[in-house]
Amino acid sequence: MTWPILPTTVVGSYPQPDWLVDHDMLMSVTPPRVRLSKVWRMHGDELEKAQDEATRLAVRDMEEVGLDIVSDGEIRRESYFNRFATALSGIDLDSPGMMPDRTGANIPVPRVVAAINRTRPVQVRDARFLRSITSKPIKMTVPGPFTMGQLAIDEHYGDEERLIMAYAEAVNAELKDLKQADCDIVQIDEPYLQAKPHKARRYGVAAIDRALAGIGGTTIVHTCFGYAYAVKNKPSGYSFLPELDKCCASQISIEAAQPRLDVTILEELPSKIIMLGVLDLGDPDVEEPETVARRIRAALEHIPPERLVVAPDCGMKYLPRATAFGKLKAMTAGTRMVREEL
Repeated sequence: MTWPILPTTVVGSYPQPDWLVDHDMLMSVTPPRVRLSKVWRMHGDELEKAQDEATRLAVRDMEEVGLDIVSDGEIRRESYFNRFATALSGIDLDSPGMMPDRTGANIPVPRVVAAINRTRPVQVRDARFLRSITSKPIKMTVPGPFTMGQLAIDEHYGDEERLIMAYAEAVNAELKDLKQADCDIVQIDEPYLQAKPHKARRYGVAAIDRALAGIGGTTIVHTCFGYAYAVKNKPSGYSFLPELDKCCASQISIEAAQPRLDVTILEELPSKIIMLGVLDLGDPDVEEPETVARRIRAALEHIPPERLVVAPDCGMKYLPRATAFGKLKAMTAGTRMVREEL
């Protein structure tokens, strides 16, 4: 598959319409790790039809602003994490565990009481629907095994590495089915690589490689500092990033705009294509295209354009739709400016 120079995409999510979800409730909690069905304004068959329509709207927005690669906006999800993590066997959904998240809040999380298995496809229907409504290259995202392992209470394995690798097997099975469903790009979301770097150095790369084993084409690992609505002050450097040059993913996705990342670190990922966040989702104002262009140019001082993919920082679902649309429009306009310079 060939892309234009500096291809544009989203990390994954896009705002869900007010008629679909209760945004006040969504914003009042950290990203849910167990199910939060009360966030939806409808249920059953009516909910699925509404999610289909909202997905069409999200994809229409992405196409209108000119993204080269689209996602389904993760419209059917309460969070990046829980749709997949709670669909696996071995989890007691009725009696979750409790643990602090990366902000320190004590939250309910999956409680593992038996062997983790993926007994059915979780997002394959989502991918097929997305493929049916766009001719653009498509991407689907799945929570990564390391992060799922860090956000679970283990009452079965008694060994953290075994737990993480069981999650990796489940992710691998899902990704293989997503590729069979004509998904061009698959991505695993691993924010806890940054949150728990000491454990990431023990298990992180091995878990990624197991999750991506046998998966052809473009594969992405996304890592970040946390959503802008929940984390206001972010460090300007990653505690676990150069290590990812050793993993088998073809691309590494990182946020750079809100944390004002020191982009010299891009030189420490010499074998990877970098998907770089150039939209600050903590700023309610829409960037000017020139601001985006300036951020892209700064990255190009350290990596060649053939190794750069342009994206927002993560967590776009928490923005008003008009703001998200405006920011993406500025992103594609700023990217065109740099393409012309090249």
